[in-house]
Amino acid sequence: MFDSLPRRPVVRSYAAFAAAACLGLALVTPTVVAEPGDPCHAMVSRDFVADPSPTAASHAGTLVDTPHGLVAAWFGGKQERDPSVGIWLARRDAKGWTPPREVATGVQADGSRLPTWNPVLFRSRAGSLLLFYKVGPDPQHWWGMVMTSRDDGAHWSAARALPPGILGPIKDKPVQLADGAIVSPSSTEQGDWHIHMERSDDEGRTWQREPDVASAGIDAIQPSLLVHGDGTLQAIGRTKQGRLFDTRSHDGGRQWSPLRLLDIDNPNAGIDAVALADGRYLLVYNPTLPGKDWWDGRGTLAVALSADGHHWKRVLTLEDHPGKEYSYPAIIQSADGRVHVLYTWERSHMRHVVIDPTRFTPDACSGINVHAEQRPPKTKQAQ
Repeated sequence: MFDSLPRRPVVRSYAAFAAAACLGLALVTPTVVAEPGDPCHAMVSRDFVADPSPTAASHAGTLVDTPHGLVAAWFGGKQERDPSVGIWLARRDAKGWTPPREVATGVQADGSRLPTWNPVLFRSRAGSLLLFYKVGPDPQHWWGMVMTSRDDGAHWSAARALPPGILGPIKDKPVQLADGAIVSPSSTEQGDWHIHMERSDDEGRTWQREPDVASAGIDAIQPSLLVHGDGTLQAIGRTKQGRLFDTRSHDGGRQWSPLRLLDIDNPNAGIDAVALADGRYLLVYNPTLPGKDWWDGRGTLAVALSADGHHWKRVLTLEDHPGKEYSYPAIIQSADGRVHVLYTWERSHMRHVVIDPTRFTPDACSGINVHAEQRPPKTKQAQ
């Protein structure tokens, strides 16, 4: 499900920035230490990709690490679903973020314009950087598009439509397996919600759609993929049932176990996860219950840690302001071992946080075991 929140006034000045400006100091990203929601002292820094933002609304970010630095993309415009919404991109090097630029729009051959949605960046082992996104009036009628860069995002090819029936990664990044196959996590919202995978064995030139994963009465979309050390693939993501789903594959993503609900509350909001180089897993998510309105529960954004992808400990709170919105995170680990999170900040900005995962140790912090509030899970059979 994708969301249209009534616009709130955008506050573009912050106390720390104002104080620095008054003192004539450069507005650089401060180091963040010992915040109340950071018992592990793991948060290294945080900043906005662009401030002020180039558009009134910004949402649904994606991140990728390249030899030339980070690349971030998101959709921005007047508001979600508006034809003005395009795909914006910025690159980060030693000097900081470059000014964002619009790299894709929904302009059609007849001159009309449709909104764009949910960009996803992916860099293959061969060095091609792919930018996937959707175009269409709504998630029920959108289609997949892709652009390619050979220089890590400095220049892009013309956009092309993906083949009929192929949507591309719907929110979260694909993974490339040991045999070179790319598995792309996708989903559909045609009445019932279903997840499926799309697979490429030729660096993304052609794609095959796998069957829908058996849902067991669970309405699920927007899977995030984890590759385990033994080759098992795990997908987790949002549901209408108020908890995250889980499914696993032991054959490279062709066949999947029926969906089940994890013991993790979630207010039907997008998540992302990453397998760390040390074998552990991080999840970034809204750890709250659903409310009356779709945006209820998105005021808290947290990070959880797991050794097996099933049992999780909440180790970091990125935001905690009930009534606000901090949502649709993307998470990656860069070549230097740091973890980067990009997320929607109150629909007006894209916030970037850098985390040192080596700080998540039993000696540094114990974390909080994640358990869903005890209540019967809602499935179609129970409704």
